[in-house]
Amino acid sequence: MSWLGKMIGGTIGLALGGPLGAVAGAAFGHAFVDKREDDYLRSIPGGKRTDLSSNEEAQLVFFTAAFSMLAKISKADGRISEEEIKVVERFMVNDLQLDEASRQTAQNIFRNAVTSSQTFEDFAQQFYSVFKYQANIIELMLDVLLRVSSADGNVSAIEEQMLLSASRIFRFSQSDYNRLHSRYVKKSDPYYAVLKCDENASNEEIKKKYRTLVQEYHPDKIQAKGLPEEFIKFATDKFTEIQDAYENIRKRRGF
Repeated sequence: MSWLGKMIGGTIGLALGGPLGAVAGAAFGHAFVDKREDDYLRSIPGGKRTDLSSNEEAQLVFFTAAFSMLAKISKADGRISEEEIKVVERFMVNDLQLDEASRQTAQNIFRNAVTSSQTFEDFAQQFYSVFKYQANIIELMLDVLLRVSSADGNVSAIEEQMLLSASRIFRFSQSDYNRLHSRYVKKSDPYYAVLKCDENASNEEIKKKYRTLVQEYHPDKIQAKGLPEEFIKFATDKFTEIQDAYENIRKRRGF
């Protein structure tokens, strides 16, 4: 049983704290998030429970943080439009290929985060506290936020402010943020942006960067670091983009 199945079934003993814990508790309808452990155990027939592993806990944090932050970005201008809802739903279906149960869970988290008194920065801070030593997971999260925010072809000024706030919390350099940003809001060659290289980089620099990235973003390696299985397709697509970008530049340069 995956972490999501355990959460839906109410068979876990996890008490996830902070703003993400509050949203997760409301989304899953688990009153035990704020209950004493002995009260929780008495609520389960036979007093048995199935704890999440540390990796599953990380997956819960990533999943909850992603849809909580997307909710706050969608409400950045004070209301959520039908188009913004459709953008998030398309992301769930097309980019993540979530099944019905996972999609319903994501929608519950999204709705509860929208009305939460916690801020976008609160969610970002808690996410960063869990993944601060895993730069590739942090970049995947920022990639998610940028991809969905720019899906309608435009990133508003207030959305841009929130994305920049996330990049600062995530300790992202301005140059790295600009490169990632340019993949979705085109200002430079997107192939070089994917490889995190400037267009004047040497062939050897490009080869070295490519080898590093394919190792860091291999889906198996990413999943082992706490990426939810529901986001593995997204990671796989990123891995494919890295390969495609390298091949395009390699052919263009003739090496």
